[in-house]
Amino acid sequence: MREVRERCVWSQQISHRDLVPYLIEESHEVIDAVEGGTRADLREELGDLLWQVLFHAAIAAQDPDDPFDIDDVAATLTEKMVRRHPHVFAGEVATTPEEVLVHWNAAKAAEKRTRRSVLDGIPRGMPALALAQKVVGRAAGAGVVDAGTDAATSAARPTSEAELGDALLGLVAVARAEGWDAERALRERLRALEAEVREAESGS
Repeated sequence: MREVRERCVWSQQISHRDLVPYLIEESHEVIDAVEGGTRADLREELGDLLWQVLFHAAIAAQDPDDPFDIDDVAATLTEKMVRRHPHVFAGEVATTPEEVLVHWNAAKAAEKRTRRSVLDGIPRGMPALALAQKVVGRAAGAGVVDAGTDAATSAARPTSEAELGDALLGLVAVARAEGWDAERALRERLRALEAEVREAESGS
């Protein structure tokens, strides 16, 4: 990576922002390999994703004001994983996945003390459906019951992921037939839910 950054004229001009589309694409290619590819596909795609991490670290190492390199990235990650696994690296005990999650969430909460809302830290660039699952989970944790949940329970409720896929595809087909933008519709509904969560957090 150092050689490429130093000797490839294209790579020399690339910034963190320039790499974002490639990072997204490579992440989705890993997902494709996990869900439907071969072991060779997965090995290759994980390498491509790792290249993105190395590329970002190489760019960061050349920052004149706040440089860091791949060793710094690895050290930060190691420190975080040690903190979040006290049942492995310290004297805490966790014998079930649920107990592990308690330790993980406690450590994460301690790290993020500056956050003022359960919604803080959710990446806004996530696809709408993934974003919805994240926001609904955080909203439930804040004690906010989403009206959309009531609508879902009153309709024919899927009993498997396959049925859920059928139901979602059916909703997309309805949106297409009506000329609606399904992605935009979900994002707009999420904005309303987020407003409900922040209102509940403020006590108003």
